[in-house]
Amino acid sequence: ANTLRALDVKPGDRVAAQTEKSVTGLVLYLAAVRAAAVYLPLNTAYTLNELDYFITDAEPSVVVCDPSKAQGIAEIAAKVGARVETLGPDGKGSLSDAADNAATQFATVPRADDDLAAILYTSGTTGRSKGAMLTHDNLASNSYSLVDYWRFTKNDVLIHALPIYHTHGLFVASNVTLFARASMIFLPKFDPELIIKLMARATVLMGVPTFYTRLLQSLALTKESTKHMRLFISGSAPLLADTHREWAARTGHAVLERYGMTETNMNTSNPYDGDRVPGAVGHPLPGVSVRVTDPDTGKELARDTVGMIEVKGPNVFKGYWRMPEKTKAEFRDDGFFITGDLGKIDDKG
Repeated sequence: ANTLRALDVKPGDRVAAQTEKSVTGLVLYLAAVRAAAVYLPLNTAYTLNELDYFITDAEPSVVVCDPSKAQGIAEIAAKVGARVETLGPDGKGSLSDAADNAATQFATVPRADDDLAAILYTSGTTGRSKGAMLTHDNLASNSYSLVDYWRFTKNDVLIHALPIYHTHGLFVASNVTLFARASMIFLPKFDPELIIKLMARATVLMGVPTFYTRLLQSLALTKESTKHMRLFISGSAPLLADTHREWAARTGHAVLERYGMTETNMNTSNPYDGDRVPGAVGHPLPGVSVRVTDPDTGKELARDTVGMIEVKGPNVFKGYWRMPEKTKAEFRDDGFFITGDLGKIDDKG
């Protein structure tokens, strides 16, 4: 945080980062938030052409990137007067060099609940990517809610094999672990055989459906190898009911599926205690309201009828960066956000 301040990052300034996964990269996010900046993680697969849009749209004051990409990114950053600092997968670079010489005490900058903490660009299916503006309260309220709902304690050890440039790996996995004062085994990438070995000293895995289908291909996945684990969570895409059933048969654990999105963090979750229904994403989280409406009229639909999912709660973002018209179009007059996702609510809610 001191290093960012020394780079003239002021409250409300954006700090963009396209870096390979590292502990230092995670600390950069925490430092940006602590220094009252707005953190902007960027997918490591984005090309220079794609980065040009995100950087010129967000106008960050600092862009942190892999040393190998610094030259190309510097040309884009120059358009908006941003500084470029480097951070490699080993956690080394000009940013960490500067941090080595920075003061170790930092007075946290006061922030209001409604102040921005992060901007995440959505992988929009139509038109330009939109920057979802997430506030401190959006992130904190969701983290507290999930710690409680998923029964996280300081004794938990999460296997963290997700990237940290999107909601799942950065906010759900990392924030929940940190808010619970728990620990994580921070892996650079998904490695099925290594993850099965690590289960002997871990308690939770958060993954996407392909994690589970690939783990099921290993003969090492058994009730014995998973006996130390208390929770397997899946999200980011629908988990097939067949995968859910096969996992339960092989391991004795029912995967807990939940539903969220870039604009809202987590909205619903299957219960910790009680039925985790294959093919369903559970109940609304405490404080979150979910309804299903007719996409054309916005009228609420009867149970078991497929329609548009709309959500409202402290987790729902502030709007799209510099797109007031688009923001207005995505919200109902009563404050519900129109997710663009289709679903139905069954007779059990």
